Amino acid sequence: MSPRKQGGSAAEEPEGQRLQKVLAQAGLASRRASEIMIDQGRVEVNGRVVSEQGRRVDPERDVIRVDGSRIPPPRRHRYIVLNKPRGVVSTLHDPEGRPTIADAVVESGASHALLKERLFHVGRLDTETEGLIILTNDGDFGHKLSHPSFEIDKTYLAEVEGIVNSVTMQRLRDGITLDDGPVRPRGLKVVSTVGGKSLVRLTLHEGRNHIVRRTMEHVGHPVRQLSRIGIGPVRLGTLKVGQIRDLTSEELGALLDLVDDGS
Repeated sequence: MSPRKQGGSAAEEPEGQRLQKVLAQAGLASRRASEIMIDQGRVEVNGRVVSEQGRRVDPERDVIRVDGSRIPPPRRHRYIVLNKPRGVVSTLHDPEGRPTIADAVVESGASHALLKERLFHVGRLDTETEGLIILTNDGDFGHKLSHPSFEIDKTYLAEVEGIVNSVTMQRLRDGITLDDGPVRPRGLKVVSTVGGKSLVRLTLHEGRNHIVRRTMEHVGHPVRQLSRIGIGPVRLGTLKVGQIRDLTSEELGALLDLVDDGS
């Protein structure tokens, strides 16, 4: 047997992975079913429909979509949703000894090993506000998701004092001006009114401190209780206060679309 040439096989090996393998590894379908999706013209790579089988892709760099939904690259990082309890500070360590996000993660039943992955929180909630916070160890993703230039929508459910009438709703829709600038909700709805209080759902892209509390105070309806129920396409859903879950592939793909300005 003749000696093998050093480095020969590496030079001959095509770059990337077969597209149907990437789709299968993403948990979308078997390789055979992925091939059928390709034949049906349901798969795009970098904005172009793929029609040939065996197309090689780089799942870390190429933007892959099935039926228009982005398929995120293989996970090298953690992306976690926490329903932060009221009374917990938005930090992983507090010198004053108050309950922290780290405490909430451990109390949720997660292993202590999770906290060794150098997680950090994306965005903040004040201590008395509960709701959705994303934890990750993906620094680039976290920076983009927090950056105001991307204007990621955040949805809140606020229980406020008094009955919010149509005049006040229109005033909010038209926009108000606080000490640090204008505020105009992207979404606004009175969910219910009972017993001299109202439940209002607001969607804002503002990231200023106490923005919901200050907005409702400005129009005469101080907030009694406040919860963030959504960030972009991510919703708390049935996740209970104090519990965690991983972002789904669909949620991660949609968030990548929101913060990816290069594709």
